[in-house]
Amino acid sequence: MKNKVILASSNQLGRGDEQLGVNVLETFFTLLKQRDELPRAVFCMNSGVYLMTDDSFVSVHLKELEQKGVEILACKTCVEHYGLTDSISVGKISTMGEFVELSAKYEIMTIS
Repeated sequence: MKNKVILASSNQLGRGDEQLGVNVLETFFTLLKQRDELPRAVFCMNSGVYLMTDDSFVSVHLKELEQKGVEILACKTCVEHYGLTDSISVGKISTMGEFVELSAKYEIMTIS
């Protein structure tokens, strides 16, 4: 897992019932943070940037991952599109250029 970057492109996991998708995504991050081997980074884009706000239960897990050394990044264009610049409570706002650099070095695991 240490050579992977998690790409979170949505505020839920899977299609179908929205609340189920939110719950499944939270379970994913709950289990991820308990692993000995963690990913290099989590990059959030599109509605995935909502995960980095206090309005998402996932933000608690992202904060714990960040404390363990996982870089948590948000797509600047997406953050600005959703008007969340002042609401990001974990990680940092990044650029698509940084994501391209990460994707050149690490395997991307997309969750959406």
